Amino acid sequence: MFTGLIEETGSVLGIRNSGEGKILEIGAEKILEGTKTGDSVSINGACQTVTDISSKSFSVFVSRVTLDITTLGSFTPGRVVNLERALTLSSRLGGHIVQGHVDLRGKVKNIKADTRGVEIDITVSGDYIKYIVEKGSITVDGISLTVVSTSGNDFKLYLIPETIENTIIKTWKPGFDVNIETDILARYVEQILKYGKNNPDDKDDRNDINLMSKLMENGYV
Repeated sequence: MFTGLIEETGSVLGIRNSGEGKILEIGAEKILEGTKTGDSVSINGACQTVTDISSKSFSVFVSRVTLDITTLGSFTPGRVVNLERALTLSSRLGGHIVQGHVDLRGKVKNIKADTRGVEIDITVSGDYIKYIVEKGSITVDGISLTVVSTSGNDFKLYLIPETIENTIIKTWKPGFDVNIETDILARYVEQILKYGKNNPDDKDDRNDINLMSKLMENGYV
């Protein structure tokens, strides 16, 4: 588990093929403190297991599935990435609960800066926009963010200078692909409601309707 609060940005030092996957070497400083082989690290929102570590870098094996689903498959040497160590029981949860399981790639559509921050529109496939709600949480490239609004297959973010400065957001441009992890709460609710509707012993679906109304009322779905 992660919080979506980026600890530092690192850079891709090397990439080499390994079986059906790839081994990435990532240069870092802060997140190397206390990290050992076998630990989990979020790289642009994708949870990866440390396979090797040195004084200035760590390596991970990225499976073919992860390469296909996330942006990690398009990494090249020099790429700047967001990094976060896994959550510990003593950590403060300043963002939201992030699994590090990327659902899909989204695409940066528009970027508009003003005197106080930056407004960014991101588009996703129609199958996933239903999990993204106004004022709800979302993880983009590993960053815990709040959705401002949604429209069609797009959602809008508004980012303050501190978030931009301490993450790779400053490298985003229109057309860039980004890793998206939707809030797990929405997916659990969908599964519960689906089970209720398909349960032959459930003769009355009024509870499902009441639950959905409450969740919509409070901005969860």
